[in-house]
Amino acid sequence: MRDGRDRLRRLPTGCGRALAQPTAGLLALLVCALALGVAAGPALAFAFEAESLDGSANNLSHPAWGEAGSPYLRLAPARYGDGVGTMVSGPNPRYVSNRIFNPRGQDLFSPRNLSQWVWVWGQYVDHSIGHALEGSEEASIPFDSSDPLESFSDTLGSIPFTRNAIAPGTGSGPGNPRRQINQVPSFIDNSSLYGSSPARLEWMREGPDNGEPSKAGSHLLLPGKFLPQASARGNPSTAPPMVTEGALAAAPQNAVVAGDVRANENVQLTALTTLFAREHNRIVSQLPRSLSNEEQFQIARRIVAAEEQYITYTEFLPAVGVTLAPYGGYDPNVDPELSDEFATVGFRAHSMVNGAEHVEVKASAFGSAKLAGLEALGVTSAPAPKHMLVLTIPQGASFYDPGLIPAIGLAPILKGLTDEPGYANDEQIDDSLRSVLFEIPAAGSEPASCFEEAATPNCFSAVEDLGAADVQRGRDNGIPAYNELREAVGLAPQHTFTEVTGEASEQFPTEDPLIPPSNAIEDPHILDVTSLRNFYGEPVLPGSGERAVSETRRTTLAARLKAIYGSVEDLDAFVGMMSEPHPPGSELGELQSALWRKQFEALRDGDRFFYANDPVLHEIAVNYGITYRHSLSELIEIDGKVSKRGYPADVFLAPEPKHRPAQALRRSERRARRPARRHG
Repeated sequence: MRDGRDRLRRLPTGCGRALAQPTAGLLALLVCALALGVAAGPALAFAFEAESLDGSANNLSHPAWGEAGSPYLRLAPARYGDGVGTMVSGPNPRYVSNRIFNPRGQDLFSPRNLSQWVWVWGQYVDHSIGHALEGSEEASIPFDSSDPLESFSDTLGSIPFTRNAIAPGTGSGPGNPRRQINQVPSFIDNSSLYGSSPARLEWMREGPDNGEPSKAGSHLLLPGKFLPQASARGNPSTAPPMVTEGALAAAPQNAVVAGDVRANENVQLTALTTLFAREHNRIVSQLPRSLSNEEQFQIARRIVAAEEQYITYTEFLPAVGVTLAPYGGYDPNVDPELSDEFATVGFRAHSMVNGAEHVEVKASAFGSAKLAGLEALGVTSAPAPKHMLVLTIPQGASFYDPGLIPAIGLAPILKGLTDEPGYANDEQIDDSLRSVLFEIPAAGSEPASCFEEAATPNCFSAVEDLGAADVQRGRDNGIPAYNELREAVGLAPQHTFTEVTGEASEQFPTEDPLIPPSNAIEDPHILDVTSLRNFYGEPVLPGSGERAVSETRRTTLAARLKAIYGSVEDLDAFVGMMSEPHPPGSELGELQSALWRKQFEALRDGDRFFYANDPVLHEIAVNYGITYRHSLSELIEIDGKVSKRGYPADVFLAPEPKHRPAQALRRSERRARRPARRHG
């Protein structure tokens, strides 16, 4: 390392300090990097320990901590019906979903104006750190077509659900209840891109795929700058397995291959994975050719992993309002493994997933044939000023269709995630996830119309409800009840449903002519929206199409929870967590925020390679002038080729909506008389 230090001393005054400081500005780093390239001559390699792919040996005293294949930790005793592994009984999860998660066509947007990037980044991190191993035991959720609040049809008669696998050596008796297995390393190390096995990574790297990873190329395989399809090396059956659903299940050779098997799950997730793959290759291209392929690859991987950490801790967590304890350095006594409660309940933010994404493209690049092809997939278009088009990608159309990215372009998709706010992190879940997840519109139907109004008859014949599955998964994994989980993270228990929701009443109205005096929980009118307000607190008329951030329904959430559960002590943890109000400055309720703080502190403090503790990152900056200190906005500009002009520095915050003048309400009234359309 003496050569590196000597080269650093030859840099302009202040560059050594700039490169060594984690808070150094990007401009200062670039200036120093340029000076380094001019003054230092050929860069020299240096030896460093490469982080394992599977997370093993991160902790030298406890090499299995955080390793792929480890059981999830528990914050509280498991809650099983028999104390061992039988799921506890409770209200039917679809019944709960129809009365609690059901938006009835009225989705709410983030009151803090957070962009869609929040849910996309959250999902990417989630796939980097957790993936429970599925078992074979069926526990399907009964579907009741006679439920008066049911608006979908299901020819299967049930919602498919498979229990997670039992961790070896567990589930033998009351003193050893069932546990679950995390298939991926529980470190924020960008395993979503690189995977956790040498064989998968070798296939994804340029060069031969012959079982000798050490001879693989330094670049990732990116034909046309897009993730490789399973057929990229010829025989798709030899490609690493990827999860395929929907239309992709019939054409698995079209699935893109990445580190995480779920990379095709939606267009936005695939787009972010593509962005990081391009970033890896960009870093490799900046390294001297005198380095070996493996050295170039490992340096780029180290930087890209640190970028995921850096953006998570300096942008993503502050955006949602999570404040962590100050970082005190690496602590070898902290186990970084995910807790089952965090993975199963705390990090589920499906409410924030928008029903659609709107992207702006140049009209000249989209002829009538291309637009017709997109419309057949459910993507609609509308003219926009300055010779542009606005494409609407419903979430249903984005599921397992990675071909939309080259068809539309990576840059418009990345930019579109910033241009409008994401949904509020409340108890409501859009029907694209709550009822038709991964489903394909029936033959003869119009996909665009089906995705616009998912409950349209003859569009979908089966129901997959992510909200109901979240409730069932909590019971599957033995997650403690709501109050038990609150106490496990140091919070006081709640005694009434109004304490849970922060509302004034947990009783149904007694003088509302539309609500029956008895058994009100069975009447669809309990979900009627009676008032809406926009970002500025101004009234919005239901059906007007204007974005709303708050609402009042004919009944309180607390009243519906009480009618379903009876006692707070029986409340499912996921349902209770999503029903909590949010304090000012936070997108999370009290329980969810506590779970996030506890887990993200453990992921930071128990990671020997965490960016703020890793001297190798400093050495890379000294030797090669390459830094991990990039905001997500900068990566989108550099690798996504999105123009910086007019693009925000913080992409987790959407542009502030224009304030409505007084006459806007009259325009809303006119729009409200038109046929109602769903929010996108």
